[in-house]
Amino acid sequence: MRLLRGIIAVFFLSPAWSQAVPSTGAVIGSWEGESKCTVPNSPCHDEQALYRIAADKKNPAQLNIDGYKIVDGSPQFMGALTCQYLGTQGQMSCTANTGKQDDWEFHVTDDTMTGTLTIGAEKTLYRRIIVRKIKAN
Repeated sequence: MRLLRGIIAVFFLSPAWSQAVPSTGAVIGSWEGESKCTVPNSPCHDEQALYRIAADKKNPAQLNIDGYKIVDGSPQFMGALTCQYLGTQGQMSCTANTGKQDDWEFHVTDDTMTGTLTIGAEKTLYRRIIVRKIKAN
């Protein structure tokens, strides 16, 4: 029994375990920049984008993004994304859980986040996103 407790303690305290849920501190916060359409003659419009990223209250391995477009200086809510974050790679994979088979992929490097939105079974590239983290005052 003592050996089993020791193995469990080593497992939970080992560096490998601490990497199982990557640190989300680098991405939590507000990000602002551009979201550009890539499909001509679509209902898509280029937008000034604002993403507010927060930890999911029920699942610590998940992040939530509230997406806004900026119109006349004011944010207008566009929708919410549920994301999985791989901190060791700086990648985040998200979905809006809609019937459009949306796939949002982001890559975080320092204070810049770039991303794409693909939709449909054929994975049509619909948007390209580049945003920068807003410094807290």
